[in-house]
Amino acid sequence: MARKRGSDRVVGEVDTGLAELVPDPDRPHSFTLLLDGTPQSHVDLSDPTHLEFEYVRRIAAAIDLLAPPGRPVRVLHLGGGALTLPRYVAATRPGSSQRVVEIDGRLVELVRRELPWSAQARIRVRVGDARQVLTEARDGAYDLIVADVFAGARTPASLTSVEFAGEVARVLAPDGGYLANLADGPPLRYARAQVATARAVLPRACLIADAPVLRGRRYGNLVLVASRVEPPVPELTRRAAGDWFPGRVLAGEDLDRFVGGAPVVVDASAQPSTPPPPGAFGVTR
Repeated sequence: MARKRGSDRVVGEVDTGLAELVPDPDRPHSFTLLLDGTPQSHVDLSDPTHLEFEYVRRIAAAIDLLAPPGRPVRVLHLGGGALTLPRYVAATRPGSSQRVVEIDGRLVELVRRELPWSAQARIRVRVGDARQVLTEARDGAYDLIVADVFAGARTPASLTSVEFAGEVARVLAPDGGYLANLADGPPLRYARAQVATARAVLPRACLIADAPVLRGRRYGNLVLVASRVEPPVPELTRRAAGDWFPGRVLAGEDLDRFVGGAPVVVDASAQPSTPPPPGAFGVTR
């Protein structure tokens, strides 16, 4: 049962830890979701097109560009949090059919109660394991698959392998796109291996991140865009460069050099993503 801390912050135990909904002091009707102190989502209830986290803006830019503007799309979101991106898609592409998979049922209840989404949005939330739900989906069922799954601050090993990527490719439409949030730090072994793994089944790809992250100077988020067709690299590059926090896009030979000789990950040896260093998120509890 959620409880109030003071007059504003909502705190409650969920299946995966302690959830907190912290009001944004700079934006009315906006909240940050923390799980065990790690920021998971930011939601503006009055303007779902406002995206606070830079990696979320980069995923949203890819969603904007992978299909004609305003056209409804079929989206599978692996990882729910506070449903930031599903709300964004519902606002920018009315009529889109979206399915969200979130393993934490009590978190879903908390978000539904405290941060409700529009009844007109075609957003269905299923409590379950992301890979299992993906495996059950029919061939070509989705135009976009967004993977942003973290257990604590790490992506589970089951979502890092080529077997998982093969299921993603099967469930995507022929010209569909896979968008994944990769969190990594120096020397970027995890991110390099994830790009190699995705390209084994979806060979056209690019990677978007801050320059210091791409150079292996600090921990951060990298957004992978992978498909069977060429991603819109020039447009993504312009969007990334014009962001509040400018980013870079690696594609073609630059992406080949980034990957180097990184191995393709298989289920038998898959590991969770790199844990963040202490104090990476600078959260005040």
